[in-house]
Amino acid sequence: MHYYFLMKTGKIVMLTAYDYPSASIADRAGVDIILVGDSAANVVHGMKSTAEIGLPEMLVHTRAVARAKPKALIVGDMPAHSYDAPELALSNARKFIGAGAGAVKIEGEKVEVVKALVGNGIMVMGHLGYLPQTDQKPKVRGREDAEVDELVRAAKSLENAGISWLVLELVPELVAKRVTESISAPTIGIGAGRFCSGQVLVFHDLLGLNPDDNFRPKFLKRYANLKENAVEAVKKYCGEVREGKFPGKENSY
Repeated sequence: MHYYFLMKTGKIVMLTAYDYPSASIADRAGVDIILVGDSAANVVHGMKSTAEIGLPEMLVHTRAVARAKPKALIVGDMPAHSYDAPELALSNARKFIGAGAGAVKIEGEKVEVVKALVGNGIMVMGHLGYLPQTDQKPKVRGREDAEVDELVRAAKSLENAGISWLVLELVPELVAKRVTESISAPTIGIGAGRFCSGQVLVFHDLLGLNPDDNFRPKFLKRYANLKENAVEAVKKYCGEVREGKFPGKENSY
């Protein structure tokens, strides 16, 4: 089952969000899919790797997003080692569905896992290219002919297993175009160029809220710089409290 209806008015818009406020904003803005991403490990929890976050934390984030009751589809990002075997994956995927997700995402060519989930009525989003849960550091995949052929083969394999979408991360855009044209499932790119069926960015990144000031990958476009605005607002609050200007009469009962 593919969500082709999401493409009727153009590209699929997916946004990674981790909580009630960000999900509410994303939904009001009109995104199609909210990914509750394991990048919460870095962005929210200050961890060094997405592999450090566990299932309990991811379920908390999923429930928080679901409480916003978004019209957008919620996809739960299954954390590392939560889908190492089909039976384990099915048990944990059901927890995501119970937490409010409409689908789950897994990394790599986990064909038997996909079959187990889809066979039990759970929609799956695949993920190829750079795989943050297992790769030591970010690296563009598909520079060599052998890598290109492998990406296309793996994409077809995942589609045959039943995925509904495929994330392509850090893939040259012409390679992503070839993968997109090789399968019927929509592709969603992050650092994969212009020719995917849709795009995904992280809420904190596109709004300039990422705590890591050095996180400036080529694929990222910042649409606002809210962290600087927030710092200035808090500075003003600090000053007014220390100077006795806040609270004022209008703030008092």
